[in-house]
Amino acid sequence: MATRGTITVERMDGPAAAHAVDAFRLVYADVFAEPPYNETADDITAAFRRFLLQTRKHTFRGTLARSEDGEPVGVACGWTVPSDTRWWDELTESVPDGMRREDGHRTFGLMELAVRGAWRGQGVARRLHEAVLDGIEAERVLLNVHPDSQAASAAYQAWGYAKIGEARPWEGPHLYDVMLLDLRA
Repeated sequence: MATRGTITVERMDGPAAAHAVDAFRLVYADVFAEPPYNETADDITAAFRRFLLQTRKHTFRGTLARSEDGEPVGVACGWTVPSDTRWWDELTESVPDGMRREDGHRTFGLMELAVRGAWRGQGVARRLHEAVLDGIEAERVLLNVHPDSQAASAAYQAWGYAKIGEARPWEGPHLYDVMLLDLRA
């Protein structure tokens, strides 16, 4: 178990996150190789091909947490959902048109939030979440979470997210819970 030393959280735009890609990859690979995700080396390689493209989005934001000695311990990232998003089309059941409406400013999509095992239970995820959302102008935050990731689901619920449906955003057998946080509440 890691000591509960000082953890720093740095917020980054896309170019800074692209520059720190190795740190993001280290955390991602460590966390998402675990159950219930069980991602392979090929999955991680594909994810980081997409990550480098995603960092080019002008609304991309990332956060990187490091231990006192500079070791990457957690990441979060996302961007504003564009008006032509297909996110809502992936739901297994329709939601009202008013909920689906996107204008390129309304919704921030939280794409990743991950903390390496030794640093869990120390508030790192909450700090990453708060930092990545700090100062955004969106009305709400949208995310997908694996339903078997009970700790993540519980954290999101504690932070005010509500499940609004299920989706299959990626090829594979799993449905993911779709959760929404109203930032105006």
